[in-house]
This record gives sequence, structure tokens and C-alpha cells, in this order.
Amino acid sequence: MPTHSVLELRVRRLGIDTHQQPVAFMPRDCHVCRSEGFAALSRIELIHGAHRVIATLMVVDGHWMGSGEVGLSESAWHLLGAQEGDNVAVHHPAPVESMSAVRRKIYGRALSRQALAAIVRDIDAGRFSDVELAAFLSGCAGSELSLTEISHLTEAMVAVGERLHWDRPLVLDKHCVGGLPGNRTTPIVVAIVAANGVCIPKTSSRAITSPAGTADAMEMLAPVVLDLPAMRRVVEQEGGCVVWGGAVNLSPIDDVLIRVERALDLDSEGQLVASVLSKKLAAGASHALIDIPVGATAKVRDLPAAMRLQTLLVEVGRRLGLDVRVHVSNGEGPVGQGIGPALEARDVLAVLHGAAQAPLDLRRRALDLAGLLLEMAGKAPPGGGYALAEATLASGTAWRKFQAIALAQGELREPPQARYRQPVLAKRGGRVGRIDNRILARIGKLAGAPAAPAAGLVLGAALGQRVETDQLLFTVHAETPGELAYALEYADRHPEFFFVEEDEA
Repeated sequence: MPTHSVLELRVRRLGIDTHQQPVAFMPRDCHVCRSEGFAALSRIELIHGAHRVIATLMVVDGHWMGSGEVGLSESAWHLLGAQEGDNVAVHHPAPVESMSAVRRKIYGRALSRQALAAIVRDIDAGRFSDVELAAFLSGCAGSELSLTEISHLTEAMVAVGERLHWDRPLVLDKHCVGGLPGNRTTPIVVAIVAANGVCIPKTSSRAITSPAGTADAMEMLAPVVLDLPAMRRVVEQEGGCVVWGGAVNLSPIDDVLIRVERALDLDSEGQLVASVLSKKLAAGASHALIDIPVGATAKVRDLPAAMRLQTLLVEVGRRLGLDVRVHVSNGEGPVGQGIGPALEARDVLAVLHGAAQAPLDLRRRALDLAGLLLEMAGKAPPGGGYALAEATLASGTAWRKFQAIALAQGELREPPQARYRQPVLAKRGGRVGRIDNRILARIGKLAGAPAAPAAGLVLGAALGQRVETDQLLFTVHAETPGELAYALEYADRHPEFFFVEEDEA
């Protein structure tokens, strides 16, 4: 706390979405701005009762804010817990002591357990600016984190959030490293595993750069915003769940780090391992299965990179008491037919129902993963898990378990349908030789997904399939004509992302 007199301003909610970044707005002629020497992008601390928020300052010209006011972004408003017109104290925050450890890392020195714990606590408290976050992530990028540092970082990330404990000797979890549009295996896997009497409390993410995350797709079928007591009730009743991890505060700084890492386009194996395993440990898992799709446009590009990642995941898991198994899979193309929350949810339902039109690749991938988990749980002998998973799906037992989980989470929903659709046809005959996952995902996002949950695209042809001229390649779904046009225009500018190899003469 400052030793000088407390400076106060009236607080206003401005309704500005700055994502996870708390931002404050002050008029340039504000007496607090002048007396404290605040400038644009200064870090300031706001205090209201027991609540403290460190925010980035934006200086406002014009007359839309009074000189005795401070405006808050949505994230700052919710963290501060004030009411419109309340007085809040404003001053300089204390220096971020853990930045000295970050600077030492940049110069090549290892981070101790204590240093990483301090850094993570400061990030969780909002003391790091984006510049400081970028410095930390850059110092840890590539292969700069040792196994010991990754283990300590994972521990620290778990320590700042909630941690679940289950009164069961065996608790399973699964994760896919990502990069494949439509790869929505989780709801199917959870239903199969839970139907066999194994505990699998699954927390999932929303989309960050993709047209849908698992939580977005599951939300088309059931509520996913559950607090910890509600999540615990569902798992105790049904043995499994699929809920949004952001609502239960497990490893909360992970999303903060990912946001800046994405903006920097940094690829850090150590950060990825800490991100994945911290969430598994926080969810109370004893065993975890990690799927690593490998492909030219997947997140992991080649087999050597997958093997390095596998070694890190298994060894860090072992050090922290988590039994990790890695499954390396084909990541050359998208999975299923739908891309976008509602369209992926429809694929999930088709597989669970055993519908004739259900995408076979999604079904096979889900059975592969569910089978491995059942083997890890001792429900099937080595090599026998796939058959048990397939029998659970074919008998309708998995579908009944999924219905029970959805109802326990709140209700079973019917996914919405988009108002506008436009097919895209093959311009020549031949074999589909390549599909660029990144461009495919971009088309889905331009169509409006995930914000418009019914938007996205549905594939009409698969990798390796032969198509004729004017045969359907995919159909774009959108909620507005403008978004439909944006997606189609982008697809037209990148025709080779769905590459059809011409037949040899």
C-alpha cells in the first residue's frame, strides 16, 4: 500500500471487450494522471474493498469521460467487483520482483522451482504486462526449458488454481494436441469409457484460433458452464462429464500464456507440456492419454517432433505422479464431416447413434482412443480395448451414457442449423491429394464459427477420395449473407487448399 494519501476516482463500466486483459481509461486532464505521472500503457493498480486489479492504462482525449472518472474494460470490471459510480483507489503497482528471474532466463540461466512459482503467482495476480509475458515466453521458447524446469512450471501452474480430488484409485483423462479441424472425439470417448464404469471427468477448452473447441461443440448438446460442485455431482452420478475448463478455474494462467504465445507465433514444447499436464493434474487424473496427430498442416509436423514431445510428456508426467500414455496418429487431413460447433456436434450424435451417414474416420479415431483408455484402466487386455469400445458403441450403451451425462449437466439439446448454405464443387476430376487444415479452419472462422455456432462447413469429399468434375467438395454454412460471402471469397482465393490431383493421361 502507498504511504501517501489515497487518490480516488469514480468508476465507470465502458462495455469494452479486451479479452483477458484488464484495461483502464482515464482522461488526459485527470488530476490522478497528472499527479501520479501516468502515461498511456502505464500499469496502474485499482483497489475496491478487498479487490485489487492491475490494469493497462489508455489515455483518453475528448469529453466523453469526466476528469474525476476511470473507465474499465469488461475484464477489469468483473475482477474489481465495483458498482457504477463507486470510488476506487488508484496508484502505481509494486514492482514485479519475479521479472529478475525472467531476465536471468533470457541470458541462459535455469529457472529454479522457487523462481517459477513466483513468476506464475505474479502472472496469476495480473502483475505481468503483455510485454513482460512476452519476455517470459520468449525466454522459454523452443527447447529452452529443461525437463526439471518443465516439471516445476507444471507444478506451479497447478498450484495457482483449483485442484480436484476424487475418491477413486483410477481417474482417466485424455487430450489431443490439436491442429485437425473436426476432430471431436472427446464426447464419444467419455461416453464409451464412462459406460464401462471408469471415472473420466473431462474439462475441455473453447476455441482459441480454430472454428470450434471441444467445449463449444459440447455446448451444442448440453450445458458446459458448470461450477466445481455441479461438476462433481455429475461425475459422482454418471462417472464422467464434458465441461468447460474455464468455469472451474483449473490451471487458470494457461489461457493467459496461450493468448500471448499465439500472438507471438511461438512454438514451445515445454510450455505445451506444462499446459497439457497441469490441466490433467488439476482435474485429479491418475492416468492420461495424449493424442498427437502428425501432419504437414497439423500442430506437430513430423514424427521426430512427435517423439520428442512424447518423451517430455511421459517423463514430466512420471515425475509428477501422472501415468501418461501417448498415441501418435495421422494428422494429414480434417476429421469427420462438420467443422464448426453445431456441425461437429451433429457428427458426434451420428457416431453415437450408429447412423449410416456417420463419419467413419471420426468413429475409428474415437474407438482407438477409447480402447486405449479402457486398456489403461484394466477393463480390457492389451490389444483388446478397441473391440470393447466398439461393442459399447454398437450396443447403444455409449449413447445411453451420453444422454445421462448431458441430462446431468442440465439438458440434452438439438444443435442449431445455419440459415445460409453454399456448395463448393470440384473444378476437375481426380483424387483429393491434399487438404490444408489451416486454410480449412480459416474458412470456417470466416463463415462465423465459433461465435455463430451453426456456422462452418461440411465436407463432401475426403482425403484420398476420387472426385469427378462438379462433384461436391464442401458446403459453407453461415448465419448471415456477408459471412457466407467472406468465406467463399477466401476459399476462391486459395483453391489449392483442397488439392485435386488430375488423372494421368
